[in-house]
Amino acid sequence: MSKESYKDRRKQSKEFKTRKEYLEHELSILNFRKWRINLPFRDYSIEIEDIAPGLAATIGKVVMVTAVVAAFAAQYGLTPEFVAENVRYELLIAGGLFVILFSAILNPNANLSGTHGPMIPLIPIIAAAGGHPLALGILIGVFGILLSITKGGSKLMNLTGIGVRGGLLIYLGAMGLISQIDKLEAWGAKNDQSTISFVIIGMIILIYAYLARVGKRWMAIPLCSLLAGLVAYFMGANFEFTTKPGLPHMNPMWWWGETTGWQMGWPSLENYIAVIPFTILAVAMWSPDFLGHRVFQEMNYPKGSEKTLMDVDDTMSVASVRQVVGSFLGGGNIASSWGTYMIPAAIAKRPIPGGALLTAIFCVLASIFGYPMDLAMWQPVLRVALIVGVFLPLLEAGMQMVKKEKDSVSAGTCIFACAFVNPVFGWALTMLLDNMGLIGDRERAKGLTWKEKLVIPGVMFIVCVVSLAVAGQLPGIPGIF
Repeated sequence: MSKESYKDRRKQSKEFKTRKEYLEHELSILNFRKWRINLPFRDYSIEIEDIAPGLAATIGKVVMVTAVVAAFAAQYGLTPEFVAENVRYELLIAGGLFVILFSAILNPNANLSGTHGPMIPLIPIIAAAGGHPLALGILIGVFGILLSITKGGSKLMNLTGIGVRGGLLIYLGAMGLISQIDKLEAWGAKNDQSTISFVIIGMIILIYAYLARVGKRWMAIPLCSLLAGLVAYFMGANFEFTTKPGLPHMNPMWWWGETTGWQMGWPSLENYIAVIPFTILAVAMWSPDFLGHRVFQEMNYPKGSEKTLMDVDDTMSVASVRQVVGSFLGGGNIASSWGTYMIPAAIAKRPIPGGALLTAIFCVLASIFGYPMDLAMWQPVLRVALIVGVFLPLLEAGMQMVKKEKDSVSAGTCIFACAFVNPVFGWALTMLLDNMGLIGDRERAKGLTWKEKLVIPGVMFIVCVVSLAVAGQLPGIPGIF
């Protein structure tokens, strides 16, 4: 192994025949200093391709944090102004400063900490059970740190077979794609402008197909979102800027006051007890979520670039710490691996830190200026961003993984189980069946120990099922809360 530094091994892009060769060479010479100081241009570069995932991540951050905070606000009777203020707070602290500190400097193998989308439908149940956002955030962080310390995340990832991975990605991609198209069409119908949604979707299909053809899919989010916004505006859709420049409240005591911020005060012991099953479920969902993001790097990075891949356990550690800190400061986000960043970054053949630095800058600017938040939250822009940046790539990656008949059986079973309950149930069940050799690749199952075949997948399945049952997420079985 060469002891030369990144700067010593780096070459100019003009020395390569194609841009692709240059980007793949960059990936092959990176060797990050884990939990030490990494600096731009000394340990990694910042390229034009980093702009696309940076913009995609910022759009995704605004959209997803708004969804989480708005769901909480609806349960606690808080105003839209509170939601905008809290989203701005999350963009500044967690989306900006936290990203720079961890993913761009201390550990570039840890993906950025985004938003845990699958938890959004559970927020009304959490509130009804007596849950408190701060108690929920702290316990998610504690359980996440325990899982990362024991290397449980990477172990579960390695025990998930190809067929199960493919089925999970296909389900998530297909369901998300249908959902976003339905929401865009509903937006058009609500405003008596169904033609706009039809034109936008048709245009996006053609543009995305062309970008895929010429190998420029990493440009899909900024280009398609921009065109969708322009088309909608010039076809008569209403849009206006409403969020003025400024800074959010920076005092945690204000956010957790009894008459200010969340208007809930500090959590009690009962609040912590009430959220335990939901925190277990949230952390149990992390493994398939993180797995899906790392798969994109594995599929798009060349051989010899393994040192640049996302470390699942380190990402869990960072997400856990970010969750505790963000919640304590007053943020309402529920953390997970940042999919709207990782997916376009992997497709663009870029490592984590360069785009992470740009993402942090974009998030801070959006928070301070305010107006970019309005643009990112506008329905044509955000729906198209999620379609081309998250769900279409998920669907494509899943289909590419399922190449053998034995894997298709595991994938089909996973999709069936996901549709029956939800993705975390489908993943846990089919991982157990696949490792036992009851479905999928039996030769692979023969090479596993009994601990890998039954004990670990079995425990994970039981934990997931019990957590889902307690939270009332199993069909036909009433929850305790």
